[in-house]
Amino acid sequence: MSRIHSKSPWLLSALLVAILAACSQPLPHHPRPMTESAERASMSADSAVVAKDMSVMRLQSVRSEERLGTRWGDEVQSNVRRVDLRRVSQEPLAQNVLHYSSKDYRGRSVNSISLAAGRVELSVRGDGHRELPIFRDNGRYYLRGINGQAYRLIYRNNSSQTFEIVASVDGLDVLSGKPGSRYNSGYVLRPHSTLEIEGFRKSDNAVASFIFSSPGDSYAAHSDNGSVRNTGVIGTAVFELYDPARRPGDSPEAFPADNGYAKPPSR
Repeated sequence: MSRIHSKSPWLLSALLVAILAACSQPLPHHPRPMTESAERASMSADSAVVAKDMSVMRLQSVRSEERLGTRWGDEVQSNVRRVDLRRVSQEPLAQNVLHYSSKDYRGRSVNSISLAAGRVELSVRGDGHRELPIFRDNGRYYLRGINGQAYRLIYRNNSSQTFEIVASVDGLDVLSGKPGSRYNSGYVLRPHSTLEIEGFRKSDNAVASFIFSSPGDSYAAHSDNGSVRNTGVIGTAVFELYDPARRPGDSPEAFPADNGYAKPPSR
């Protein structure tokens, strides 16, 4: 896996708006007032949505004794190198928050989370390279962990594009240990490849492994940049990158001039 340190350019766009004057005066429009029955139906629909959200929150709510954090684990060898690639946009293609605790969650069990329209998948692997079940409920994702269990984040690229993965655990950036931000530098995820983030990065050659722990024993609780309040969440932001090493494929391109900067002559 590769580490990236790149500046995200601000992409500016100009929108030209043409204002056309109408030649004739439109007839006045008097909207019909909403009937009492329609108003009641609208209020009932809104109440149903709120009730469903509250029901999901109660179902998946975590008791204090079920809360988990992630502590600074043993050193694991993990080599990276710095590269200089540019983001296509300053805004991420996809974002995700994965909640975790020791709670026995209910809901639909999935092996991975689909990101960026399925181009990227996120899964969590525990001891023995076993994928931990992720539960989806009302658009939210939950992971059950066990105190003392090691885990790693697995990102799989199913496309021919190059992405940057910015990840945080308990509100701390996995690369720098500073407060997590979508605009921090991240790891490069090459086309049709897999990225494993095994822990908080200590150097270019090692990480401190992710270990589920009590919130009080978490890295966030013992870091000047962290807060025990943020324990129990794993954040992911996916950015598309310009990759000058990528060769254009055989597919026709509608806008071939938008692929980056000038290239040297072929001969």
